[in-house]
Amino acid sequence: MTIPSAVTTPYPPIKHVQCMSPAGLHRMAYKEWGDPRNPNVLVCVHGVTRVSDDFDDLARALSDVYRVVCPDVVGRGRSGWLRNPAYYLVPQYVSDMVTLLARLDADSVDWVGTSMGGLIGMGLASLEGNPVRRLVLNDIGPTLNHAALERIGAYIGQQVMFDTQQEAEKYIRDITAPFGPHTELQWKKLANDVLRQDAEGKWIRHYDPQLAVPFRSSTVETTAQAEKMMWAAYDAIRCPTLLVRGAESDLLTAQTAAEMTGRGPKASLVQFEGVGHAPTLMHGDQIAAVQKFLLA
Repeated sequence: MTIPSAVTTPYPPIKHVQCMSPAGLHRMAYKEWGDPRNPNVLVCVHGVTRVSDDFDDLARALSDVYRVVCPDVVGRGRSGWLRNPAYYLVPQYVSDMVTLLARLDADSVDWVGTSMGGLIGMGLASLEGNPVRRLVLNDIGPTLNHAALERIGAYIGQQVMFDTQQEAEKYIRDITAPFGPHTELQWKKLANDVLRQDAEGKWIRHYDPQLAVPFRSSTVETTAQAEKMMWAAYDAIRCPTLLVRGAESDLLTAQTAAEMTGRGPKASLVQFEGVGHAPTLMHGDQIAAVQKFLLA
């Protein structure tokens, strides 16, 4: 098998698809790399506070063999916000992705999901008659920790703003330090992809702060029930699955990763030293691992 090298693909235009929640309609933005007529489709979905731009390097590397589609999950980036934040949950995100796949007219897709994007992929791939051919789960598994969810909710809901772009970039770099070593240029991109200026010129994070609502409303009991449902979804997956893990990840433990290799789709496991939650898929070795699995 020959793994294609990265191509110098320019940034693609931003497209939109209209989706529906119980509270009404909303728009989801997405990037579409490569030939839009290519039936070989790869969908890449980001983490809870990240955006589609996270996959620019991976998309460039694969856009000569795939039509690579990278959405901004509702409430993030260029997408709209939900009228009722109680629906910022995986079932709503799965529903939005089904709408996106209908727009793409894709009979089958390969899927790369980082953190939350992996949970969405698990939810979709567990459904009978689903279109997922190969699944990459980037530093995420079915095990949920209530204390961690509370911590994430508190972080997401913080209203932080900065007078200068430099201050905002430093903040993002500090809170994403577990991503592991990156060049200065990569850190700048990782920061600016999730920052924007408000009407007063302040620098803020590029998502709806109301994303925190479902996290804050969770209890130990609801978290345990959600974890049970996620394991049932994982066990229902039948497609080849790759589990990518940062060796220092505190979200996907080594114990959970090992369990995932022995049940359900029995995922293949690849780990990257010096990285926590989550590998950014910007480095050559990380991209190569995903390429090798997808193109096998």
